[in-house]
Amino acid sequence: MVEVVSTGSTNADGSTDAVDSGWQPKLVALDIDGTLLKWHHGTGASSNEVTPLVYAAVGRVIEAGAHVVLASGRSPLGMTAIADLLSLERRTADRVWVVASNGAVVFRYPPMEVVHEETFDASRAVPAVLEHHPNALVAVEERGVGYRVNRPFPAGELNGEFILTDVAEMVADPVSRVIIRDPDATVEEFVELGRKLGLHGTDYFIGWTAWMDLSPQGVSKASGLAHVATELGVDPADVLAIGDGRNDIEMLQWAGRGVAMGQAVAEVQGIADAVTGTVDDDGAATELDRWFRSPGD
Repeated sequence: MVEVVSTGSTNADGSTDAVDSGWQPKLVALDIDGTLLKWHHGTGASSNEVTPLVYAAVGRVIEAGAHVVLASGRSPLGMTAIADLLSLERRTADRVWVVASNGAVVFRYPPMEVVHEETFDASRAVPAVLEHHPNALVAVEERGVGYRVNRPFPAGELNGEFILTDVAEMVADPVSRVIIRDPDATVEEFVELGRKLGLHGTDYFIGWTAWMDLSPQGVSKASGLAHVATELGVDPADVLAIGDGRNDIEMLQWAGRGVAMGQAVAEVQGIADAVTGTVDDDGAATELDRWFRSPGD
């Protein structure tokens, strides 16, 4: 946690403008959906549009010499388009680092080059979940193409093509991530199921809806970012991380300054060092502008 000295001013989102004596993040880790991109309300799809305020704020981070690292539960295929929206490849002197699949995959872009990947045996965990939710949708990434799925997911929730596949075949070999989605269930039911099953050898993350990501044990956005930070020679104390989901908790705790979006659930806001505005109010830009300002500001 970064020790800060408040200027005493209070923003509309309830946080205070604060500056540390000389502290500025050397690495900024940004969640995508609900942080950089707004949600289409009532759906599991995001807008795939970056607002001008967020675009400009990310540019100021790069201009200041700090690293911008996207960190998401999305597959690599679903993240390169966001890197392009932010013009990361054109704004930086070197290929960008990206943490995908909730930390299980770390890659450089462009072109995409996977430099680190964690996999696990999901052949027991998935059937255990399906015993309680037999009608759930299941997906495993087919890199560079899309997803192998037992049935198609709602439009806009996953990127790429759908390849209909039997669940047993999907998890026959080690995988980096499994998505389980039950449109007829609630978030609370999935949270309780995760606690009940224990999911030995597997970690899980619950989304804003009845969506469960199964990942290798001990792997999270934090572990993926730790790999990147080591490669770049950046200490976690010099990292600013911003996110809104339960799968951001480890990342926000690991970073020197972890900031939750204003619409994040209480569980996420409670562990954060600070809470910024909502995604609809460009809260990510608000936080970035505290540390990276335009010349003359």
